[in-house]
Amino acid sequence: MIELRTQGARQHNLIAPSLLAANFANLQSEMEWFNRSEADWLHLDVMDGVFVPNISFGFPVLEHVARLTTKPLDVHLMIVQPEKFISQVRDLGAAIMNVHQEACIHLHRTVQQIHEAGMRAAVTLNPSTPVSSLEEIICDVDVVMLMTVNPGFGAQKFIEHSLDKVRRLRELIVRSGSQALIEVDGGVNRKTAPALCEAGVDVYVTGSAVYGSSDPVQEVEALKQLTTC
Repeated sequence: MIELRTQGARQHNLIAPSLLAANFANLQSEMEWFNRSEADWLHLDVMDGVFVPNISFGFPVLEHVARLTTKPLDVHLMIVQPEKFISQVRDLGAAIMNVHQEACIHLHRTVQQIHEAGMRAAVTLNPSTPVSSLEEIICDVDVVMLMTVNPGFGAQKFIEHSLDKVRRLRELIVRSGSQALIEVDGGVNRKTAPALCEAGVDVYVTGSAVYGSSDPVQEVEALKQLTTC
């Protein structure tokens, strides 16, 4: 099981490029720059066309990608009944398994099962789901990810009031004594990153801002600098 933080409860600036925005016609090249970069995690969005209105990629693609990097895999399951796939995510060598609060009827049990499988447990909240829904489980999870766009598609506009939601989550973490990291996914770029850092974010999932850049390695470095606050 990987160690997620290096000093204190706040790590500030882990950058997690999302493979969803990659050029799948040249995946080998995409992984080469990723491995050279200062990126910390590789974020993998799995969509089923049921929980979200889109389909991305499945385990055959994930298995291939997992062989191309030694960096931690952050597997984000935007699917119904994610608990059915815990063993498959584990077998990928994933460090973090990320499930949606809205998709888990028995969230506490699912978090326990993820831990028993040797992975860190992350829980994601959709934009309309309140932070208060995690009060009973915040001390059991390793990461809480806030969707700062509606899940299902890349390159969406950042939802501005997400900053207040990050602050409320940080308050809950401090008040409860939880060691959970705060991750955000959606609309993360040079413009939004500094404000997210000030609000209390630790992990930044970024898609089109990095993969659409002429120099993704340099873009990751720039985001690193902008999120050191």
